Amino acid sequence: MHHFIRAADIRPTRAFPADAAGYRRHALSDRDCGAVHSGWGLCELDTDGHVNQHLQSFEKSFYVLEGEPVLILGERAWRLGPGACGLLPVGVAQAWLGPESGTAKWIDMNTPVPRGENFADDTYFLGPPPDIPIEPLDIRDPTSRHLFRMADDDMSVDALRARQTTDAPRVSASVATGAIVFSGVAMKMLVDERLDAALHTMFMVEYEPNGCVHPHNHPLEEAYYIVDGEVEAWADDEKYLMQPGDFLWAGVGCTHAFYNRSDTSVRWLETQSPQPPARHAYRFARDWEYFAEQLQEKRTDSR
Repeated sequence: MHHFIRAADIRPTRAFPADAAGYRRHALSDRDCGAVHSGWGLCELDTDGHVNQHLQSFEKSFYVLEGEPVLILGERAWRLGPGACGLLPVGVAQAWLGPESGTAKWIDMNTPVPRGENFADDTYFLGPPPDIPIEPLDIRDPTSRHLFRMADDDMSVDALRARQTTDAPRVSASVATGAIVFSGVAMKMLVDERLDAALHTMFMVEYEPNGCVHPHNHPLEEAYYIVDGEVEAWADDEKYLMQPGDFLWAGVGCTHAFYNRSDTSVRWLETQSPQPPARHAYRFARDWEYFAEQLQEKRTDSR
Protein backbone atom coordinates (compact mmCIF):
# COMPACT_ATOMS: atom_id res chain seq x y z
CA MET A 1 0.00 0.00 0.00
CA HIS A 2 1.26 3.48 -0.87
CA HIS A 3 0.04 7.03 -1.45
CA PHE A 4 1.43 9.64 -3.86
CA ILE A 5 0.71 13.40 -4.18
CA ARG A 6 2.02 15.81 -6.81
CA ALA A 7 3.24 19.21 -5.62
CA ALA A 8 0.60 20.93 -7.76
CA ASP A 9 -2.14 19.16 -5.79
CA ILE A 10 -0.88 20.30 -2.38
CA ARG A 11 -2.95 23.33 -1.37
CA PRO A 12 -2.85 24.21 2.34
CA THR A 13 -6.13 25.54 3.71
CA ARG A 14 -7.03 27.37 6.91
CA ALA A 15 -6.52 25.25 10.01
CA PHE A 16 -7.59 25.70 13.64
CA PRO A 17 -9.59 28.88 12.87
CA ALA A 18 -10.57 29.34 16.53
CA ASP A 19 -7.00 29.01 17.77
CA ALA A 20 -4.79 30.31 14.97
CA ALA A 21 -4.49 33.17 12.49
CA GLY A 22 -2.71 33.15 9.15
CA TYR A 23 -2.07 29.40 9.54
CA ARG A 24 -2.78 26.81 6.84
CA ARG A 25 -2.09 23.10 6.48
CA HIS A 26 -2.52 20.31 3.93
CA ALA A 27 -2.56 16.71 5.18
CA LEU A 28 -0.14 14.67 3.07
CA SER A 29 -0.73 11.33 4.79
CA ASP A 30 -3.30 10.38 7.38
CA ARG A 31 -5.80 7.65 8.17
CA ASP A 32 -7.68 8.31 4.93
CA CYS A 33 -4.77 6.93 2.87
CA GLY A 34 -4.14 4.00 5.22
CA ALA A 35 -1.33 5.48 7.29
CA VAL A 36 -1.34 4.63 10.99
CA HIS A 37 2.13 5.85 11.99
CA SER A 38 2.91 8.65 9.48
CA GLY A 39 0.78 11.79 9.74
CA TRP A 40 2.57 14.25 7.45
CA GLY A 41 1.46 17.78 6.62
CA LEU A 42 2.65 20.90 4.77
CA CYS A 43 2.17 23.96 6.99
CA GLU A 44 2.18 27.69 6.18
CA LEU A 45 2.19 30.68 8.54
CA ASP A 46 1.98 34.31 7.43
CA THR A 47 3.60 37.41 8.90
CA ASP A 48 1.76 38.42 12.10
CA GLY A 49 0.13 34.98 12.14
CA HIS A 50 0.19 32.61 15.09
CA VAL A 51 -0.87 29.24 16.41
CA ASN A 52 -2.00 29.38 20.03
CA GLN A 53 -0.20 27.49 22.75
CA HIS A 54 -1.16 23.83 22.76
CA LEU A 55 0.05 20.35 23.50
CA GLN A 56 -0.68 17.02 21.86
CA SER A 57 -1.03 13.38 22.84
CA PHE A 58 1.25 12.25 19.99
CA GLU A 59 4.88 12.74 18.95
CA LYS A 60 5.63 15.46 16.39
CA SER A 61 8.66 16.57 14.40
CA PHE A 62 9.13 19.40 11.91
CA TYR A 63 11.47 20.65 9.18
CA VAL A 64 11.46 24.28 8.00
CA LEU A 65 11.41 24.68 4.22
CA GLU A 66 11.06 28.47 3.85
CA GLY A 67 10.93 31.59 5.98
CA GLU A 68 11.77 32.25 9.62
CA PRO A 69 8.91 31.27 11.94
CA VAL A 70 9.21 31.43 15.71
CA LEU A 71 8.74 28.25 17.73
CA ILE A 72 7.79 28.56 21.39
CA LEU A 73 8.54 25.27 23.12
CA GLY A 74 8.09 25.01 26.85
CA GLU A 75 9.46 28.24 28.34
CA ARG A 76 11.75 29.27 25.47
CA ALA A 77 11.27 30.77 22.01
CA TRP A 78 13.54 30.41 18.97
CA ARG A 79 13.52 32.10 15.58
CA LEU A 80 14.08 29.33 13.07
CA GLY A 81 15.13 29.32 9.42
CA PRO A 82 15.34 26.91 6.49
CA GLY A 83 16.94 23.65 7.57
CA ALA A 84 15.85 24.01 11.20
CA CYS A 85 14.16 20.90 12.53
CA GLY A 86 13.30 19.26 15.79
CA LEU A 87 11.07 17.21 18.03
CA LEU A 88 7.90 18.43 19.74
CA PRO A 89 7.46 15.84 22.50
CA VAL A 90 4.21 14.39 23.75
CA GLY A 91 2.58 16.64 26.34
CA VAL A 92 4.97 19.60 26.01
CA ALA A 93 3.39 23.05 25.46
CA GLN A 94 4.21 24.73 22.15
CA ALA A 95 3.11 27.64 19.96
CA TRP A 96 4.12 29.27 16.67
CA LEU A 97 4.54 32.89 15.59
CA GLY A 98 4.76 34.08 11.99
CA PRO A 99 7.95 35.37 10.36
CA GLU A 100 8.85 39.06 10.30
CA SER A 101 8.10 39.08 6.57
CA GLY A 102 6.63 36.76 3.99
CA THR A 103 5.29 33.28 4.67
CA ALA A 104 7.02 30.46 6.51
CA LYS A 105 6.57 26.89 5.32
CA TRP A 106 7.42 23.69 7.12
CA ILE A 107 6.74 19.97 7.09
CA ASP A 108 5.26 18.38 10.19
CA MET A 109 5.19 14.67 10.99
CA ASN A 110 2.87 13.24 13.66
CA THR A 111 2.92 9.72 15.06
CA PRO A 112 0.97 7.61 15.68
CA VAL A 113 -1.53 9.21 13.30
CA PRO A 114 -3.83 11.30 15.50
CA ARG A 115 -7.57 11.78 15.10
CA GLY A 116 -9.61 14.54 13.55
CA GLU A 117 -9.05 17.13 10.83
CA ASN A 118 -5.46 18.37 11.18
CA PHE A 119 -5.42 16.14 14.28
CA ALA A 120 -7.67 18.50 16.24
CA ASP A 121 -9.15 15.68 18.34
CA ASP A 122 -5.75 14.92 19.90
CA THR A 123 -4.54 18.55 20.13
CA TYR A 124 -5.33 20.55 23.28
CA PHE A 125 -5.20 24.36 23.12
CA LEU A 126 -4.17 26.26 26.24
CA GLY A 127 -4.47 29.93 25.24
CA PRO A 128 -2.56 32.68 23.40
CA PRO A 129 1.17 32.30 22.77
CA PRO A 130 3.13 33.38 25.86
CA ASP A 131 5.24 36.54 25.72
CA ILE A 132 8.77 35.12 25.81
CA PRO A 133 12.04 36.69 24.57
CA ILE A 134 12.96 35.28 21.16
CA GLU A 135 16.48 33.93 20.69
CA PRO A 136 18.31 32.62 17.62
CA LEU A 137 18.75 28.87 17.27
CA ASP A 138 22.31 27.79 18.05
CA ILE A 139 22.75 24.01 17.98
CA ARG A 140 25.97 24.34 20.00
CA ASP A 141 23.74 25.15 22.97
CA PRO A 142 23.20 21.80 24.75
CA THR A 143 20.04 23.09 26.42
CA SER A 144 18.21 23.33 23.07
CA ARG A 145 17.97 19.57 23.32
CA HIS A 146 14.97 19.01 21.02
CA LEU A 147 16.21 21.15 18.10
CA PHE A 148 18.72 20.81 15.26
CA ARG A 149 19.61 22.54 11.99
CA MET A 150 20.99 21.27 8.72
CA ALA A 151 23.11 23.49 6.47
CA ASP A 152 23.06 23.10 2.69
CA ASP A 153 26.54 21.56 2.51
CA ASP A 154 26.22 19.28 5.54
CA MET A 155 25.88 16.30 3.19
CA SER A 156 28.62 17.33 0.78
CA VAL A 157 31.50 14.86 1.01
CA ASP A 158 33.99 17.50 -0.12
CA ALA A 159 32.75 19.97 2.50
CA LEU A 160 32.86 17.31 5.22
CA ARG A 161 36.51 16.61 4.43
CA ALA A 162 37.38 20.18 5.40
CA ARG A 163 38.20 20.90 9.03
CA GLN A 164 35.48 22.79 10.91
CA THR A 165 36.25 25.22 13.69
CA THR A 166 34.66 24.61 17.07
CA ASP A 167 32.78 27.91 16.90
CA ALA A 168 31.05 27.06 13.61
CA PRO A 169 27.29 27.27 14.28
CA ARG A 170 26.61 23.99 12.53
CA VAL A 171 28.99 22.00 14.72
CA SER A 172 27.09 19.69 17.05
CA ALA A 173 28.36 17.87 20.09
CA SER A 174 26.91 14.61 18.72
CA VAL A 175 28.72 12.47 16.16
CA ALA A 176 25.31 10.89 15.48
CA THR A 177 24.60 13.85 13.18
CA GLY A 178 27.41 12.93 10.79
CA ALA A 179 26.49 11.98 7.23
CA ILE A 180 26.53 8.31 6.19
CA VAL A 181 27.70 7.79 2.60
CA PHE A 182 27.36 4.58 0.57
CA SER A 183 26.84 3.59 -3.10
CA GLY A 184 26.23 7.14 -4.25
CA VAL A 185 23.76 7.75 -1.43
CA ALA A 186 24.23 10.05 1.57
CA MET A 187 22.01 10.12 4.67
CA LYS A 188 22.02 12.61 7.53
CA MET A 189 20.00 12.02 10.68
CA LEU A 190 17.90 14.98 11.83
CA VAL A 191 15.50 13.70 14.50
CA ASP A 192 16.02 10.52 16.48
CA GLU A 193 16.65 9.33 20.06
CA ARG A 194 19.30 11.98 20.65
CA LEU A 195 16.54 14.62 20.47
CA ASP A 196 14.31 12.38 22.64
CA ALA A 197 12.25 10.95 19.78
CA ALA A 198 10.79 7.59 20.77
CA LEU A 199 8.31 6.78 18.01
CA HIS A 200 9.97 7.82 14.74
CA THR A 201 13.05 9.17 12.99
CA MET A 202 13.49 11.97 10.43
CA PHE A 203 16.49 12.28 8.13
CA MET A 204 17.68 13.79 4.85
CA VAL A 205 18.67 11.60 1.90
CA GLU A 206 20.73 12.61 -1.15
CA TYR A 207 21.43 10.51 -4.25
CA GLU A 208 24.27 11.40 -6.59
CA PRO A 209 23.76 10.80 -10.35
CA ASN A 210 23.34 7.03 -10.87
CA GLY A 211 22.76 6.52 -7.15
CA CYS A 212 20.13 3.94 -6.31
CA VAL A 213 18.67 1.64 -3.70
CA HIS A 214 17.09 -1.47 -5.19
CA PRO A 215 13.62 -2.91 -4.36
CA HIS A 216 13.06 -3.54 -0.68
CA ASN A 217 10.43 -3.15 2.03
CA HIS A 218 10.19 -2.62 5.78
CA PRO A 219 8.21 -3.66 8.87
CA LEU A 220 7.45 0.06 9.31
CA GLU A 221 6.08 3.06 7.39
CA GLU A 222 8.25 5.45 5.39
CA ALA A 223 7.45 8.78 3.74
CA TYR A 224 9.42 11.00 1.35
CA TYR A 225 9.15 14.69 0.37
CA ILE A 226 11.37 15.82 -2.50
CA VAL A 227 13.39 18.93 -1.64
CA ASP A 228 15.61 19.25 -4.72
CA GLY A 229 16.18 17.39 -7.99
CA GLU A 230 14.19 14.47 -9.37
CA VAL A 231 14.21 10.73 -8.83
CA GLU A 232 12.55 7.69 -10.36
CA ALA A 233 10.56 6.05 -7.58
CA TRP A 234 8.84 2.68 -7.57
CA ALA A 235 6.15 1.61 -5.10
CA ASP A 236 4.07 -1.57 -5.40
CA ASP A 237 5.24 -1.92 -9.04
CA GLU A 238 4.07 1.60 -9.92
CA LYS A 239 6.55 4.13 -11.28
CA TYR A 240 6.68 7.85 -10.39
CA LEU A 241 9.09 10.55 -11.51
CA MET A 242 9.26 12.58 -8.31
CA GLN A 243 10.20 16.26 -8.40
CA PRO A 244 10.43 19.07 -5.78
CA GLY A 245 7.33 19.22 -3.62
CA ASP A 246 6.10 15.72 -4.52
CA PHE A 247 5.24 13.35 -1.67
CA LEU A 248 5.15 9.56 -1.36
CA TRP A 249 4.06 7.41 1.58
CA ALA A 250 4.95 3.69 1.68
CA GLY A 251 3.10 1.42 4.08
CA VAL A 252 4.41 -1.67 5.85
CA GLY A 253 5.45 -4.27 3.27
CA CYS A 254 5.28 -1.86 0.30
CA THR A 255 8.16 -2.82 -2.00
CA HIS A 256 9.84 0.37 -3.17
CA ALA A 257 13.03 1.55 -4.87
CA PHE A 258 14.69 4.78 -5.99
CA TYR A 259 16.94 5.49 -9.00
CA ASN A 260 18.58 8.83 -9.80
CA ARG A 261 18.79 8.71 -13.59
CA SER A 262 19.46 12.46 -13.90
CA ASP A 263 22.82 14.21 -14.17
CA THR A 264 22.37 16.13 -10.89
CA SER A 265 21.85 15.10 -7.28
CA VAL A 266 18.41 14.64 -5.73
CA ARG A 267 17.55 15.29 -2.09
CA TRP A 268 14.50 14.41 -0.03
CA LEU A 269 13.21 14.50 3.53
CA GLU A 270 12.30 11.07 4.90
CA THR A 271 10.77 9.55 8.02
CA GLN A 272 10.50 6.06 9.42
CA SER A 273 7.83 5.17 11.95
CA PRO A 274 7.91 3.35 14.26
CA GLN A 275 11.65 3.54 14.77
CA PRO A 276 13.51 0.71 12.99
CA PRO A 277 14.17 -2.47 14.96
CA ALA A 278 17.74 -3.54 15.69
CA ARG A 279 17.45 -6.32 13.09
CA HIS A 280 15.41 -6.99 9.95
CA ALA A 281 14.52 -3.34 9.29
CA TYR A 282 15.23 -3.89 5.57
CA ARG A 283 14.10 -6.82 3.42
CA PHE A 284 15.67 -6.70 -0.05
CA ALA A 285 13.74 -8.48 -2.79
CA ARG A 286 17.03 -9.52 -4.44
CA ASP A 287 18.10 -11.65 -1.46
CA TRP A 288 14.86 -13.61 -1.22
CA GLU A 289 14.60 -14.02 -4.99
CA TYR A 290 18.10 -15.50 -4.92
CA PHE A 291 17.11 -17.85 -2.09
CA ALA A 292 14.04 -19.00 -4.04
CA GLU A 293 16.21 -19.65 -7.11
CA GLN A 294 18.61 -21.77 -5.06
CA LEU A 295 15.74 -23.82 -3.68
CA GLN A 296 14.39 -24.38 -7.19
CA GLU A 297 17.81 -25.50 -8.42
CA LYS A 298 18.09 -28.00 -5.57
CA ARG A 299 14.65 -29.41 -6.38
CA THR A 300 15.58 -29.69 -10.07
CA ASP A 301 18.91 -31.42 -9.30
CA SER A 302 17.25 -33.93 -6.98
CA ARG A 303 14.90 -35.22 -9.69
